[in-house]
Amino acid sequence: MVGNFAFIDSQNLNLGVKSDGWSLDFKKFRLYLKNKYKVSRAFLFIGFIKGNEKLYRDLERYGYELVYKPTLGYQKDGIYTIKGNVDVELVINVMLLMDSFQKAVIVSGDGDFYSLIDLLFKRDKLEKVIVPNYRYSSLLKKYISSDYIQPLRPFRNVLEEKKRGIHGRSKP
Repeated sequence: MVGNFAFIDSQNLNLGVKSDGWSLDFKKFRLYLKNKYKVSRAFLFIGFIKGNEKLYRDLERYGYELVYKPTLGYQKDGIYTIKGNVDVELVINVMLLMDSFQKAVIVSGDGDFYSLIDLLFKRDKLEKVIVPNYRYSSLLKKYISSDYIQPLRPFRNVLEEKKRGIHGRSKP
């Protein structure tokens, strides 16, 4: 056994944290997973968008293993949206790697992962479900005791991406 593995729904994480009014520092988050949950491998499931190659390189440099999903663009009510649903890829990867990790950390508040979380729990393979905010699926609330759910909001001060720029005063 290599330790604990994290399986991260990047869109759910990113949009969930942003809806709470802040941005996640992915480098700090990777260290948080390593230090708090002993995560040796962190799989980040993400839609591939041409032009984001620098972001992908940075994420890999921070220690994430990226699992790409092709994206689809569509227009609704005059708004162009890019969608890259990663749910199936995440579940498949957990199932394929089940014998390789001690416990899984699932990072998503999406109820589509209910059956996966249920299976991990029954096999004593669930470490934690990290949800981006307090508005996660009621399916998860009904099944998993609060000992397994961990919202990120209490760790905002540690995990928030700080604004970069010039600090202090300029010369007169």
